[in-house]
Amino acid sequence: MQGTITFMVMRSSLDPLEEARARIRLRHARAKPVAPTPKTIGTLSQRIARDRVPDKGPAIGRLKLIWAETVGAQIARVCEPEKIGSGGKGKGRVLTVQCIPAASTMIQHQSELIRQRVSVALGGDIAEIRIKQGPLTRQPAPKPVRTRRPLTADERAALEASVAKIEDRALRDAVLALGEAVLASDETPNLPDRA
Repeated sequence: MQGTITFMVMRSSLDPLEEARARIRLRHARAKPVAPTPKTIGTLSQRIARDRVPDKGPAIGRLKLIWAETVGAQIARVCEPEKIGSGGKGKGRVLTVQCIPAASTMIQHQSELIRQRVSVALGGDIAEIRIKQGPLTRQPAPKPVRTRRPLTADERAALEASVAKIEDRALRDAVLALGEAVLASDETPNLPDRA
């Protein structure tokens, strides 16, 4: 029997009806994908970051961190990066910035400069800047807390001596309170004593 291939067909030990049911169950069963364990801590951190920020990706997060240094303080005060999307058909990526309405004209005129700077900062292919008007979503920077120190006895005596010639009591108290506030703030140096 040259040229012929012989197949051995083994019958299943299962009931044909049970075998058909098992095939149907397997056809409709869906398994959960199993992700391989990461080989490095960097791979694991990228996977965690991707799960936390799925819509924006790592480029927009990095851009938000370096935004003020990239575009300058004046532009950073009035606009912020919102998202980086694809331009379609190999045109490069599109950066969408949110800016306050009063500054939209300035941002429009500066858009080429912004595009070039962001392209260099992110490594390359920002092809277009889209401007979206509206309020900024970032939280304003916290204002510095001014601390007050107590006045020394010499400072208090010099302050009271300098306001002693004021006859109106309300005016003298107001000037005394102003002097205490100025001397007690940490931002200004102590005033020299008058001789």
